[in-house]
Amino acid sequence: MARHKKNQNILRYFAKNIFTVIGLVLVWRGVWYIFDSVDVYFFGSYHGWTALGGFIVGLLMLYLPDGDLKEIEKL
Repeated sequence: MARHKKNQNILRYFAKNIFTVIGLVLVWRGVWYIFDSVDVYFFGSYHGWTALGGFIVGLLMLYLPDGDLKEIEKL
C-alpha cells in the first residue's frame, strides 16, 4: 500500500512539474512572438531595440526586489 502511494506521489510531482515547464515555455513563446511583432511593425524587423529593451527590463527585474544582482553570480 505504501509503495502504491509513493508511486502516486511521484507521478503527481512529475505531472505538476511537466505542466509548469510547458506553461512557462508557452508563455515565453508568446512573449517571443510579441517582441517579433513589435520588431516588424515598429522597427522594420530590426531586433536590436527590443533586445536592448529586454536586456534592460530583465536586469531591472533582477535588481529591484533585492537591490543587487547576486542572481547573476549563480550563473
